[in-house]
Formats: sequence, C-alpha cells, structure tokens
Amino acid sequence: MTLPDFQVRDRDLSDAVLTEYLTSEAIAVDTETMGLLPQRDRLCLVQLCNLEGQVTAIRIARGQTESPNLKKLLEAANVVKVFHFARFDVATLRHHLGIQVQPIFCTKIASKLARTYTNRHGLKDVVQELEQIELDKSAQSSDWGNAANLSEAQLSYAANDVRYLLSVQQKLTHMLKREERWQLAQECFQVLPTLVSLDLLQFQDLFAH
Repeated sequence: MTLPDFQVRDRDLSDAVLTEYLTSEAIAVDTETMGLLPQRDRLCLVQLCNLEGQVTAIRIARGQTESPNLKKLLEAANVVKVFHFARFDVATLRHHLGIQVQPIFCTKIASKLARTYTNRHGLKDVVQELEQIELDKSAQSSDWGNAANLSEAQLSYAANDVRYLLSVQQKLTHMLKREERWQLAQECFQVLPTLVSLDLLQFQDLFAH
C-alpha cells in the first residue's frame, strides 16, 4: 500500500494505515491540545509520521475516550515512538485515550544529553541545527478545538512537528553513541512512564529534599 504524503482522519487510523505504520521501525508522534494540563485541557489532534515521510493527522472528537487502532500502534513493542518532550504527549494520550505508550524515544531528552554545548533544546532549535530547516511556529498557540475547520497554517504546523523527528532521532542517536551517553538516554526513556504516572497524580517535587 502507498500512503499519501499527508492525510487527515477522524477519530482513528484505518486498518490499512495501521498495517502500513506497523511495518515501520519507528513512528514520530505529536499531539495538539487546548492547553498544557491533561486533566483540564482536551486532546484535539494526534499526528504521526513514518520513515517514508507519510504524515497522518487524527482529529479527536470532544468526549472521545478510545482510538483502538491508534492504541495498537502506540503500544506495539516493535515500533519505537519518537516524541519531542514525550513527558507531556505520553501523559495526554494516557489520560484521554487510555494509551500506554511504549517504547519511547524523546528527542528533547536526547538533545539535552547530547547537545551540552547549548541550552536551546526546543524543537525549532534542534531541527534548525540538525536539519537546516526553520520551522514556522506561528500556529503553535492557536485554537485546536475547532478540529473540523483547521486552517492550512495549522495543518502545516502540525505536520511539520512530526515530519523531521525521525531524522533528528537518528542524528541524536549517533551523537549519544559517539559521546558514550546512549545507555544513559535509554534509561531516561524507560523511566518516562513512571514520571507520567506521577504527573497525572499531580505529585510535585517528589525527589526534592
């Protein structure tokens, strides 16, 4: 099956798209929400991209609590899920759709471990350095709740947030291995589900003195 470079779907992946994505070693994932508190702010959009650069944006309806094919993909043990700041997206997916994402690669954690020569670890900065591409972030803070009528600028922004993640992941993996921090990165990724559990229970400063 040949997927289009970009498609928008309602509520879930089709069986055919799920089958195609499950053949990928890694899938880039991002979410768009109405705010930064999963318990308060609803999930509006989930974006995915495979190694072939095929992007799917899934519109999540108000009150929706399940997305079975998306759950199968994001819980598949043979597919690495790549996020930028995974801690937020994984919490959002768990709280709203009951998805226990694993395994995880977070490009923000990887950047902080590998790119210690800078304190600029936002997605725009990482993509600019590693891919020589400047992302347009003008639609970042916008109304994602009107999912049926998202603008071209919003859809382009959403697609670009996953379009370059897998290439960034590969470059950061090389840097982490070169600097002998790959095992440490793996251990950080493995602890993310526990941190998400603490976040959703609203624990703060648990490890403080």
